Amino acid sequence: MAVVDIPGSKSITARALFLAAAADGVTTLVRPLRSDDTEGFAEGLTRLGYRVGRAPEAWHVDGRPQGPAVPEADVHCRDGATTARFLPTLAAAGHGRYRFDASAQMRRRPLLPLTRALRDLGVDLRHEETEGHHPLRIAAAGVTGGDVTLDAGQSSQYLTALLLLGPLTREGLRIEVTDLVSAPYVDITVAMMRAFGAHVRRDGDVFTVPPGGYRATTYAVEPDASTASYFFAAAALTGGEVTVRGLGEEALQGDLRFVDVLRRMGARVDVGPDATTVSGTGRLAGVTVNMRDISDTMPTLAAIAPFASGPVRIEDVANTRVKECDRLEACAENLRRLGVRALTGPDWIEIHPGTPAPAEIRTYGDHRVVMSFAVTALRTPGIAFDDPGCVRKTFPAFHEAFARLRAALPA
Repeated sequence: MAVVDIPGSKSITARALFLAAAADGVTTLVRPLRSDDTEGFAEGLTRLGYRVGRAPEAWHVDGRPQGPAVPEADVHCRDGATTARFLPTLAAAGHGRYRFDASAQMRRRPLLPLTRALRDLGVDLRHEETEGHHPLRIAAAGVTGGDVTLDAGQSSQYLTALLLLGPLTREGLRIEVTDLVSAPYVDITVAMMRAFGAHVRRDGDVFTVPPGGYRATTYAVEPDASTASYFFAAAALTGGEVTVRGLGEEALQGDLRFVDVLRRMGARVDVGPDATTVSGTGRLAGVTVNMRDISDTMPTLAAIAPFASGPVRIEDVANTRVKECDRLEACAENLRRLGVRALTGPDWIEIHPGTPAPAEIRTYGDHRVVMSFAVTALRTPGIAFDDPGCVRKTFPAFHEAFARLRAALPA
């Protein structure tokens, strides 16, 4: 049995940094993820005048309920979607003039539903080049609050950004959502807001957030469930056994539900109080699965799908087309490079059983493409990647950790 220590959750670390910055007092974040995305978020906070102390096992953030400490700042959000969407929202609650830009990859990703909602709330926000994309400028004067309608059909992060903003407004927010993907990520947000002293009421598609701010706390970041999916999939594929500590029955992250997909395919799964174990049984069955709520694990399933006894069809994942790359087509293209039959539609991919042959994987700079097809490589020696280093976005030590896992799994 391999016992794996997974780095902290990227999603939880980003939310915790926002909440800590907005809280009254000094917050300690225990075991936050240290990666390009989270370091970029912390750097962005520093550019806005927040004090972020980064020790090896904990980060300490001096909160400023009144908003950024500097009247002007130019913030580069790197490749981080949470950075690019959350930090402008945080800055809007303060007072000053702030500019946000991002990498070429992040510039291509959409922002318009969020920035339109912020404008509807009275925020003076201007896109400098392409409407609905970075770079953008905000002339912040606080946010009064009120009613707003939001389309979160492309990303739940739009809704999370507004929910996090709610307690910082003068009158609170009432958000009507017309569509929502990846709903479990919103559950993470609501639970974390509660830990920082704020509350959200939901009535169907309407979320109500009263004003009142946040209070500082000590917050432990749980391991990243999306990252854990590669290690769980490795066990299911090879007939080995993998245990991930820190992800159990009380885990916040919906992506832990990926193990339910592996169970349907034939793996044994044990979710305990503070750990989850997946054991391979030597077989993988074909499956049709709706992954709308756990779409970040779609590439993981696609990467092991050729080894199933029947077709694997993944549905309702249109939002994966607007991630770091078009993940549906990236997975399909790479599977075809390996000699596997893969079909796609607007929101689905269907993968047929096959014997992958070695090839170079086109990563498109997407960390999840690399980590997913690293699982395929366990059964297909000779697979290579055109940009293996892009895993630094969420797990800089992934290749070393996966090599240790490979040594512990059945050959």
